[in-house]
Amino acid sequence: MIVTLLMICSILYFALQLEDKFSIPTPLGLVVLAFVTHSLFSSLPVITMDMPHFSELVILLLPVLLISDSLQLKLAILKENAMSLFFLAVVAVSLSILVALWLADTLFAAYHLSFAAIILLFAMVLATDPVSVVSVFSRFELPHKLKILCEGESLFNDATALIVFVFIGLYALDGGKLSTLYIINTSLVVLTGSVVIGVAIGYVGLLLMKTTSNRMAELLLLLMTGYASFELAEEFYLLLLTLNIHSHTHFSGILSCICAMLTVQFVMSKSEDYARLRMDKEEQALRQETSLKQSSLRLINRALTKIKSTSDEQQRHARTREDVQLLALVANTILFIALAEIVDFSLLQYYWREITTMFIATTVIRALMMAKFALLTHHVHSMARVNFRWWGILTFAGIKGGLSIVMLMMIPPDFPHLEMFTAVVLGVVLLSTFVYSLILIVLIRTNQAAFLKELEQEKGEHHA
Repeated sequence: MIVTLLMICSILYFALQLEDKFSIPTPLGLVVLAFVTHSLFSSLPVITMDMPHFSELVILLLPVLLISDSLQLKLAILKENAMSLFFLAVVAVSLSILVALWLADTLFAAYHLSFAAIILLFAMVLATDPVSVVSVFSRFELPHKLKILCEGESLFNDATALIVFVFIGLYALDGGKLSTLYIINTSLVVLTGSVVIGVAIGYVGLLLMKTTSNRMAELLLLLMTGYASFELAEEFYLLLLTLNIHSHTHFSGILSCICAMLTVQFVMSKSEDYARLRMDKEEQALRQETSLKQSSLRLINRALTKIKSTSDEQQRHARTREDVQLLALVANTILFIALAEIVDFSLLQYYWREITTMFIATTVIRALMMAKFALLTHHVHSMARVNFRWWGILTFAGIKGGLSIVMLMMIPPDFPHLEMFTAVVLGVVLLSTFVYSLILIVLIRTNQAAFLKELEQEKGEHHA
């Protein structure tokens, strides 16, 4: 176990060094270092050696990644870009599935995939990895709205892909009859239930956070809030069973966790904004008082105490967010090391045509969806206009991650195309991590001057 811990720390350290010295995104560095380390020291203690255990590991660590990413977003900004994010995370995914159903007979004619199988396959490779997107963007100065679109889409896209996978794909694979009414009804129930659970648990977490001023206790409560919302949504039917209600109802743990963290972030941000205003007033009153010939020492001390208390609270929240980011980095490192251990390169080599076909197909489909979105933004006033540069960034921000493999493990073991699906999903995850990340870096660096100009214009509009 000590050797494994040293391996995790060493890989993360060198990945961070590669990011600092050469601007190589952390996920890309982690993938390379994880595979190199595994090939050189394959006899060392391992994290997991098979897909089911890897899937369990992803589910264990996924809430940490969601908590970290969700805390970077502000509810007011999400509301401002709600229509854009809804199209990117919901409409674009749905349209992509429809395009996939139309193309599947051409792309995978030899396999004679069923309607349900096509939905399962494409839902897995449409789920994106928000950690990779945030990591790439953190190294560059980009227009704020572009970052919100990419990071918000990558976060909410996962929830949509998982809902499509579980409640449509697996349901149809199990013999369930799909209808428009079923899809609409199920989507509304899952979305509503997930949001309600997330917001409710978020407020419970906030109430508990008010009971402590200890930074470590606040961090633990933040993690408990994220994990509780995730678990309650996923295992909601167990709660119903305790109430003697027999039902298989469960919701989206991903969406619930995101909503819980957005609730916490919203209330904390409002509290911090109010605290800043209060601190400014106290500072102004303090200046006024000290300018008098006969100033009140008691009033001055009271003002200084309030200012110090407000400052300490803001610093505690900021450090808690930093602690969560560190935990997310460690979680991501563990996932990539585990991924290096389970990848069977002989399997990838055997299915290289299918992997390449899927990678190209999903890239083209995503490019078309982003182009459709760009055209739409020029006709809808409430949407931020997307130009050609932004279209390129949005297209290649669709890096895949561990959630795709979690979904893979949900497919019944007797499914006839499971081996091919496994190879395709793993291959697309690896290809997107390398290819998309490198293309993103090239695109951003090539257009850096234009992006900086757009960023300055945003700042000017904000101050105006």
